[in-house]
Amino acid sequence: MAAEHPLAAAPGDQTRIHNIGYRNYDGPRLGRAYATRSLYSQSLRGAYGLGRSVKSKVLPMLLFVVMCVPAAIMVAVAVATKAAKLPVGYTEYAIFLQAVISLYVASQAPQSVSRDLRFKTVPLYFSRPIETADYVRAKFAALASALFILTAAPVLVLYIGALLAKLDFADQTKGFAQGLVSVTLLSLLFAGLSLVIASVTPRRGFGIAAVIAVFTISYGAVSALQGIAELQDSSGAIAWIGLFSPVTLIDGVQSAFLGAPSSFPGGVGPSHGEGAVYVLVVLGLIAACYGLLIRRYKKVGL
Repeated sequence: MAAEHPLAAAPGDQTRIHNIGYRNYDGPRLGRAYATRSLYSQSLRGAYGLGRSVKSKVLPMLLFVVMCVPAAIMVAVAVATKAAKLPVGYTEYAIFLQAVISLYVASQAPQSVSRDLRFKTVPLYFSRPIETADYVRAKFAALASALFILTAAPVLVLYIGALLAKLDFADQTKGFAQGLVSVTLLSLLFAGLSLVIASVTPRRGFGIAAVIAVFTISYGAVSALQGIAELQDSSGAIAWIGLFSPVTLIDGVQSAFLGAPSSFPGGVGPSHGEGAVYVLVVLGLIAACYGLLIRRYKKVGL
């Protein structure tokens, strides 16, 4: 309890000295793991605008609805017409809606890291038990989890609809599992690349534009070059050109190993040998993004 000591003063003088009595904290120390989990939870909630203003919720929730509505329509059609299969495969869905996914990650990656850079709060994180690797892991995992929710939700809708339409349980479960593997790789790759791009600038607008440009331009350029290669009867080059775009990388992996039809020109995806290269490139890019983020935030936190 604060103690008051009146000073010798003239009558009517109300000057006081207050002994606030600061005490040491004797409670439990929750440590790095708790701090990392809290940062992960806060970042994941922020990716959908939870705990923020209504305006911050509009875009991520709208994009989530846009991702799920086509799947719901396909399910309704399949149930009503008693179709023998779904209009779109589990592994194809995310590729068809890649523009929505790119827009989502472009809007949320800068929100996750750019504000910390702009307001110079990163050193404050590192003044606590949390370390650089903890910060990067929390941000990386949060954005990847948010992307997984965005991309896996419509796949789940398709699976439930397939079961309601009484399609073969074993085939649908296998396809559903393949779809989950595909969107997991996509979420990790897109999250890593977008965080690296967004961490370069503290300006959120610049970060959004840069992420959109990287995903859009790379896919457009690769698709154009693949089309040219097909016209010139250089089909052997199509698979190798696909290594230079995040979208075509995921497309190549799932067409080589997950039984998905390829969206490459001519519908011919990479062989198993070429697909192994695709897998190595995807995993290498994810690891490289993590390493670059570690190096970036070690400099920022100094």
